[in-house]
Amino acid sequence: MPENNSDSTFVPYNLEAEQAVLGSILLNPDCMEDVVSIVKQEYFYLPQHKAIFSSLMSMFTGTKSVIDPIAIADSLAKAGLYDKSGGKEYLLTLRDSVPSSANVTTYAKIVEEQYYLRRLISVSQDLIEKAVSNGYDANKLLEYAEQKIYDIRQGSKDDDPKKLSDVIINEVYDRLHNITGEEKEKYQAVPSGFGLLDRYITGLGKSDLILIGARPAMGKTSFALNLAQNISMMARKKCVFFSLEMSKEQLAERLLSARAGIPSQKIRRGELTDDEWVRLGNAAGEFEDAELYLDDSSSITVPEIKAKVRRMKDVDAIIIDYLGLLQSAVRKENRVQEVSDITRNLKMMAKDLNVPVICCAQLSRGTEGRNKSHRPQLADLRESGSIEQDADIVLFLYRPEYYSGELDDDKRDEVDENATELIVAKNRHGATGTVEMTFDKEFTRFRCVEKDYGNDN
Repeated sequence: MPENNSDSTFVPYNLEAEQAVLGSILLNPDCMEDVVSIVKQEYFYLPQHKAIFSSLMSMFTGTKSVIDPIAIADSLAKAGLYDKSGGKEYLLTLRDSVPSSANVTTYAKIVEEQYYLRRLISVSQDLIEKAVSNGYDANKLLEYAEQKIYDIRQGSKDDDPKKLSDVIINEVYDRLHNITGEEKEKYQAVPSGFGLLDRYITGLGKSDLILIGARPAMGKTSFALNLAQNISMMARKKCVFFSLEMSKEQLAERLLSARAGIPSQKIRRGELTDDEWVRLGNAAGEFEDAELYLDDSSSITVPEIKAKVRRMKDVDAIIIDYLGLLQSAVRKENRVQEVSDITRNLKMMAKDLNVPVICCAQLSRGTEGRNKSHRPQLADLRESGSIEQDADIVLFLYRPEYYSGELDDDKRDEVDENATELIVAKNRHGATGTVEMTFDKEFTRFRCVEKDYGNDN
């Protein structure tokens, strides 16, 4: 029989709790339902206890098996684990070690707690080895540590199914109370700043993954920057913009151009009049109180983004430009699998952090090959169908002027070079449709074209 080890220099585990859990199941197999909602096989420390619990699980999930020491011993013998589990005598000892199974959940939670302590020790030892090896960048190691600790915390959450009435009372009503109370701005969806768009999507919902898709030169980055500015300056929310393509300086120049109404080319060249210098200074002053943060790290992964956002704390929205340049944290066989892994992690990040994640995505050349209409479709999302699957909302930018070269001269003159369609192609929370917009290329600004939609409230 194994002995409990109370020496603090050894790995933490509780022998009596592990024995009590297994003994309770052998004494009263019905309590297995309570146990499996708390512990898993790997939660047990001793190999013989893992083997016994594995056999118990096999019988519990079977259709005609009976849980008792003799049946368990036979099952372990067939699996070649009889000696490892301690033999039939030890199984009988386990059954007789507990007078009742009434406290089995308490024993199970002790086993669970000891398991997470061991996980923390294991992660700590791993971090120490990596730190002393001098082969790891400190910032990368910090992000790695945060992710590992976060994974442990996620695994310790209570994810049991909840009764509908409990969800309504404890979660739905609570959310309704929050979004209608005195601090409702804290809980409501983040306004996009484009009123007609918000009529469709009711704002940038917390935990939503929102994709902005378009062909090159349609204005994806400009639209994303407009959103970032609206979120931080109009809604007064904290927004972080991850740019994998443009530098922080380039992004800041675009934001200043749009805010000050100065052509971005003039800012890049430094050819400003005295009046424009004043307007530029005023625009820069307006950004002083804006909680807008820029990150131009290249080759970044979703876990690294998540780690940075968690360190910043209280972030209200994340914008990423763009999906095609994100790296998968795990090496995959091909790019399609990598994109699937990335979009799944983007959605998980939005849900875990409870913030909207807006990500730009480049569309395939499928739009070019269509003769009747070049308007983008969901099938045009590049590299993986998981993009459409994981996204809660998919927006497409379409500018007819982009394809005006295919028209005759007389028809080309009729095309409005600023006309833009913002197509709500997928909306998990409501209707789809098209928002008419105009794009001011000189200042890289989008704005909605106001229309009379009637009184549909």
